[in-house]
Amino acid sequence: MAFSKEIYAELEKAVGPENVSQEPVILETYRCATHQSSCHFGPYRSRTPMPQAVALPSTTEEVQKLVKICNKYNIKFKASSTFWSAHGYIGDDYSLQIDMRRMNHFTIDPKNMIMTVESNILSGDAQAEAMHYGLMCNVPGCGCSSSIIASTSGWAGAGPSSIYTGGNGENLLTAEFVLPSGEIAVMGSGDFEKSGWFSEEGPGPSQRAIFRGGLGAKGEMGICTRISIKLAPWPGPQVMKTRGLPPAYLADLPDNFKAYAIGFPTWEQWAKAMMMLCDAEIVMSGHRQFSMFGRDIKAAMLEILTDPDKELGDLPALMADPNVQKTTESLKIEMYLVMAGFSPADTEWKEAALDEILKQCGGWKDERSLDPDMADYYKTYFIRLGHKNLNYTLCGSYEGCFGLLQPNLIYSASRCEETYALKREWEQKGTFMAATGGDASMGALGTMGGGGGPMLWENFMHFDGHDPDSIKGTQEFCDNVSNKWNLENGFGPDFCNTAENYRKPTGYYYTQDEHNKMFCNAPNPLSFLYQFKMRDAFNPKRLNGSYYATLDPEYMKEHRGK
Repeated sequence: MAFSKEIYAELEKAVGPENVSQEPVILETYRCATHQSSCHFGPYRSRTPMPQAVALPSTTEEVQKLVKICNKYNIKFKASSTFWSAHGYIGDDYSLQIDMRRMNHFTIDPKNMIMTVESNILSGDAQAEAMHYGLMCNVPGCGCSSSIIASTSGWAGAGPSSIYTGGNGENLLTAEFVLPSGEIAVMGSGDFEKSGWFSEEGPGPSQRAIFRGGLGAKGEMGICTRISIKLAPWPGPQVMKTRGLPPAYLADLPDNFKAYAIGFPTWEQWAKAMMMLCDAEIVMSGHRQFSMFGRDIKAAMLEILTDPDKELGDLPALMADPNVQKTTESLKIEMYLVMAGFSPADTEWKEAALDEILKQCGGWKDERSLDPDMADYYKTYFIRLGHKNLNYTLCGSYEGCFGLLQPNLIYSASRCEETYALKREWEQKGTFMAATGGDASMGALGTMGGGGGPMLWENFMHFDGHDPDSIKGTQEFCDNVSNKWNLENGFGPDFCNTAENYRKPTGYYYTQDEHNKMFCNAPNPLSFLYQFKMRDAFNPKRLNGSYYATLDPEYMKEHRGK
């Protein structure tokens, strides 16, 4: 049902006629295909519904006006700035899509190492500006084109540099929200005049826990319009210069920056080394990144990525090259690291510490990574995280399977080859999924400062999102193999089913009644009951989604166990 002329006139008054549209050609661009990465359900052959209008506010006050209009007319709404994933799109026909890209102001307090940003300050923008002051921020795993606010206040926010900078959930200091009711709430010290945006907490219950929690409420607790974040020291130049031609940009950084690919003979030795690296605190950025292409082709893909004259058609010849085959074997069980020293002595100590860890764990520095150009490519990739488009290179779409998310990394590592064998077997059953060797598992060395993270969490499935058979075959693998194995072996839902309770296969939101039926007989329903109370306090009309999993206590009393 289209918005009435009265509603549309109020939207125009709130943000200006030039910043609101109900033209179908515009609205169609605000839809998300449910096979897109970071939907984390499916993949399915559907799209999120088309909003009835889109509005682009430029201030917190304009956001507040839009939310009040939605409350007045019971209109569902969802806000996003980069639209990187399905989480930012509406899921109901009678909805307003709020596009936050006009809110792009920031300030830096270099003395206290704090940056305050609005909704559309991208991670790459923040990183580049912070470097001018000898500082850096955490760039989340989704890349430098992601919104700092989205990954800090509303979603996971972990990345390769989290082991050094802290994850974005840790780095959140203060935040300003327009609540679903239209009220404005400011967390922590920001709520006190002249005190500054330096602390996320204040008297009483944890506001960060209520509005963000462990993984973020994905927008259901309101629209975050401004935050302050912690920054970390950057021991490099004010401007990170690069050389070379696309896509092989190579970093020009001083000698205190080192980058390596390190390999190990067994997963047990690999896991031991990862824990020792966390304890030693010598890593600025750590990630099992290029495994995303697959065990059989990642070494060949690195040759293509670092040579502007090579292309995907060169894969067969490269895979037959003895030198590439040697690197493929060397990188079978691997990790990529960037280290940075703050003095010559610090650089020397970190190098010696890495060598000792490799010695104790039977590891090695891959010979190909010792080439200066390859090392400089690693530096560019992991510091900027600006090549996330490569995720789509093989088939145009990808999603994750399995996902060995366990606090005990040694246990996860001991089971990973089972999952790789199952995926490799399925890859050979048809052409719906790229056959690249079973192991396309990647993940950061730390989701938080000091280490600890889902290093074997995201095992890539590359498929064609425009081919119904490819989508169907990949979905069948997720349901019948990947998710089934994960649940049977105590790892919880697999990667591509982590959002299955948030949004329907059709792209629409779930109703409260549907969530009640899902969670009523959960082994531990307390988190869903708690979140129901929180959501009822701040979002009683349930106007912005079903990403906050809730269970009505009255429903549970009547139906649990039945």
